[in-house]
Amino acid sequence: MLLDGKRLLITGVLDPRSIAFSVAKVAQEQGAEVVLTGFGRGMKLTKRSAGRLTPTPDVRELDATKDEDIAAVAADLADRWGAIDGILHAIGFAPASCLGGGFLDAPWEDVSTALHVSTYSYVALGRGFADLLAAADNPAIVGLDFDAQVAWPGYDWMGVAKAGLESANRYLARDLGPHGVRVNLVAAGPLNTMAARSIDGFSGFEGVWDDRAPLGWDLSDPTPVAKTVCSLLSDWTPGITGEIIHVDGGVHAIGAGMPAEAADSD
Repeated sequence: MLLDGKRLLITGVLDPRSIAFSVAKVAQEQGAEVVLTGFGRGMKLTKRSAGRLTPTPDVRELDATKDEDIAAVAADLADRWGAIDGILHAIGFAPASCLGGGFLDAPWEDVSTALHVSTYSYVALGRGFADLLAAADNPAIVGLDFDAQVAWPGYDWMGVAKAGLESANRYLARDLGPHGVRVNLVAAGPLNTMAARSIDGFSGFEGVWDDRAPLGWDLSDPTPVAKTVCSLLSDWTPGITGEIIHVDGGVHAIGAGMPAEAADSD
């Protein structure tokens, strides 16, 4: 039981295809006690998804752009647990103008929303739950990323937000490390989540991964990502912080499509 006795706060569960849902499922299977968060109109979806987990976890209201929401959940979990062993940050959003080819035209008001939700909230969670994490033994924060080393079609300002997330990850690791908190990102390959389907041109990613992933890639299976997240939340990854772990079938390491004869060879 990799996470036996661990107390985890998991954000970002919308439906059972969410990466965060898979993380919660695997974490429970590995012995963790889980609390989910949701907010606004998505709260109903989060509660419905929680009902498909065993045991059904509690759901707390948390808008990660509001310090008062973070403080309220921190106070609730302080009373409930006294400490938090791990947090999954699975939060990202960009207005429509920031995606699908609108990079040069997106107004600052929309760009600032994308950066606030997708980048700054990572630091806000780290700050807001720092004391509860420090009270645990070998605590960890894990965030979900999408490789920001290159410009992707249609990803536009969300790509910039992810680049900021990768930088924030290093600084957060620096500042929380002295308190014993590990901070890492998992850069997942494309998956058929609700968020991904909202990106104009997302279908184009499938061809890239079919051509370049040495291990292959199943867009419908978030389990490899979830297992990696759970390993980073466990006690089996001490000494790892400020890192970006790619779980993408190896695409990040391949500069061009694999020749058909190489891909088909024994």
